[in-house]
Amino acid sequence: MYTTIIHASQLNQAARLNIETLFSATLEERNDYHRICHPQPVNRQNIRSLSDQLRIDINTLPIDFNPATAKLLVSDMDSTLISIECIDEIADHLGIKPQIAAITESAMCGEIDFTTSLLQRVALLKGVSAAALELVYNERLQLNPGAEQLISGLKQEGIKFCLVSGGFTFFTHRLQTRLKLDYAHANQLEIKENKLTGKLLGNIVDGKAKADLLLSHCKQLGISPNQVISVGDGANDLLMMQQAGLSVAYHAKPAVQAKASTAINYGGLDSILHFLEEALIKS
Repeated sequence: MYTTIIHASQLNQAARLNIETLFSATLEERNDYHRICHPQPVNRQNIRSLSDQLRIDINTLPIDFNPATAKLLVSDMDSTLISIECIDEIADHLGIKPQIAAITESAMCGEIDFTTSLLQRVALLKGVSAAALELVYNERLQLNPGAEQLISGLKQEGIKFCLVSGGFTFFTHRLQTRLKLDYAHANQLEIKENKLTGKLLGNIVDGKAKADLLLSHCKQLGISPNQVISVGDGANDLLMMQQAGLSVAYHAKPAVQAKASTAINYGGLDSILHFLEEALIKS
C-alpha cells in the first residue's frame, strides 16, 4: 500500500471528493492532517495539479522509506531553514544586492556551477565591514514558518538535526547555538581588520560536500542513508537529497521539485512532522 499525506487539518466536502476520486480510496483524518492509503501509485503530475488547485500540499511517501526508523534530518539554511539568502543581504550594504542576487538565483536554479558562483559573489563582498554580518543576523534573518516546531518535534522523537549550508559559518554557528542543533557546517569567510577580504578559508561546502557530510554523519551515528530526511530548495542541495530516504523540496526551484520525493509549497517546515507520524504500510 502507498501512503499519501494531505497536509491540511480541515478539508471541505468538494476537496475531500476530489482527493478520494484521484486516489480511489477513502480519506482518514489524523491529528492535524489527513492521509489516504491506496494500492496503486498515482501519477505525480496529477497529484501536483490537484495540490495547486486546492492550494494544499499533497505528498506520497516513498514506498521504501519507513518514517519510524528516521534518525537524522539534514537541512539547507538559506531560503530553507531561514527566509533569506544571507549573501544577498550582506551585498545590500554595498549597494550591489541585485547583482549578487542574480548570481545566487542562477546558481540555485542550476544554471551555473555553485562553487564558481560562490567565489564570484564572495569576491564582490571585499571590504564589507564584519559589523554588516551582525546587522544581517539581527535585523534581517528570520526563521521560516514552522522551523521551531519542526526542531522541537524532531527532538521529541530523538531525531538529530544537521544544518549544512553553502552559506557562512557566521550564521550557521549562531543558529546552532540558538536552536540547539546537533551539527552545523558551512563556508568560513576570511575577515581581516574587521573587514571581509573577498576570500574563503578552508574547503568549500558545495553540493558534493553536503552529500558527503550526510554520509559521514550516517557513519558516525551507525545508520543508513535511508534513515535520513533531507530538506533543500536549490540545485546545490540535489546530491544531498539524492542520498536520503526521504527528500523534501521546501518552496524550492522547479529543478529541485522535479527530483525530490516530496514537496512543501504551501505549508511551513512543521509539515515535515506529518511524515514522521506515519508508519510505512506495505502491501
